Amino acid sequence: MVVKKVSEPSVEDLISSPVPVAPVIPVVPVQPVYSQRPVMVNRPAFRKPYRPMNRRPYPQRSYNQNQPFTGVVDNRVIPDADMPTEAVTGMLEVAGDHGVLRQDYSPGGKDVYISASQIRRFDLRPGDVVTGPARSPKENEHYWGLLKVEKVNGQPFVDGVKRPQFDRLIPIFPNERLTLETEKKKLLTRVIDLVAPVGKGQRGLIVSPPKAGKTTVLKEIAEGIAANYPDVVLMAVLVGERPEEVTDIRKHVKGEVAASNFDEAAARQTQVAELALERAKRLVESGKDVVILLDSITRLARAYNLAIPTSGRTLSGGFDPVALYPPKRFFGAARNFENGSSLTILGTALVDTGSRMDELIYEEFKGTGNMELHLSRKLAERRVYPAIDIRRSGTRQEQLLFKDGDYDKIVTMRRMIDVLDENEATMVMLERIAKTKDNAEFLKSLGR
Repeated sequence: MVVKKVSEPSVEDLISSPVPVAPVIPVVPVQPVYSQRPVMVNRPAFRKPYRPMNRRPYPQRSYNQNQPFTGVVDNRVIPDADMPTEAVTGMLEVAGDHGVLRQDYSPGGKDVYISASQIRRFDLRPGDVVTGPARSPKENEHYWGLLKVEKVNGQPFVDGVKRPQFDRLIPIFPNERLTLETEKKKLLTRVIDLVAPVGKGQRGLIVSPPKAGKTTVLKEIAEGIAANYPDVVLMAVLVGERPEEVTDIRKHVKGEVAASNFDEAAARQTQVAELALERAKRLVESGKDVVILLDSITRLARAYNLAIPTSGRTLSGGFDPVALYPPKRFFGAARNFENGSSLTILGTALVDTGSRMDELIYEEFKGTGNMELHLSRKLAERRVYPAIDIRRSGTRQEQLLFKDGDYDKIVTMRRMIDVLDENEATMVMLERIAKTKDNAEFLKSLGR
């Protein structure tokens, strides 16, 4: 029996018609919204963040305070003008992205907030004394808000007037002496005028061991300057001082006193000193002579050593070398300028305290000053006041501060002192000075 193989029917045989074929849709590549970044052959070491090419970057703003504001200032419209205001005056301290007008060198409840836009608009600098109306704080605010700047450093604000910059003034040697002599009985200031004269723009160190009378020296210097030069602006900067000493200095110094107690934070102590320095710079820029009495450079350097972040290196006594720059910048600001203004800084430095850190600080500042007044521990123990070490005290370029005839007599006095012992030189000179009415009569007696 033969079996026939039957082929399976196809789909076309079953439906008796050809199967339609669906049309093929062409594939169109999708274009990205942003163009691809070009391939860089020489790729730099760092990669910039990706930014679409069709997007413009935001304009960069300049926050340089030295450049004056060049826009249009409309002082007619004052925000919150309908609120009750009060005229305020304060010293500008820049803190971050805003400023605060301090009523004193320390923070207080009557401090006034000033925006960064006002600081740029009126070309304000730290230490400027600003006057204007201010409104009371709102519910969620801590400070009063300054509405308008009317006066800067006691003068009405004038747009377009450029003020000189302290760092661009030309320094010269001190060539005008500050006479401290006032009365016959005050031998301390008379000895300083002869041994270590102070000139305008002097950078002087008063080197003193403990209990040698350095505070008394500062007070008598302040009294002499206030009596003989009423136009000179006198400032006392006390860093880490005892509260009773601060009260005593406020009574004797006829000028501004910027003080911080020893129980305050190190950052606050440095902040007070920096604000006082900025205030002095603004006064010098306006053409005035300023004298700063600093007590002391040693405590200021110690405060910076605690306030500044550590660099990982330490010197003798655990002192960070980075902490030396800010106090040197403070002390180095003392200069005499060609325009007639000057900044004089007389600072005390502690020695013989038993601390390696204090010795290191003195050694670092020893060569930076141009005048040194040394106090003697031996004379202080023998109750000889003023306890000035005459042989070690002196002023650089002192011939610029004396007349020709007086300078020759000062040289003669120095030669006479070198023959005597250290303690005998001071005692003999004090006896000779006490017998004369003033220093002019004392210099005349040297030739007899």
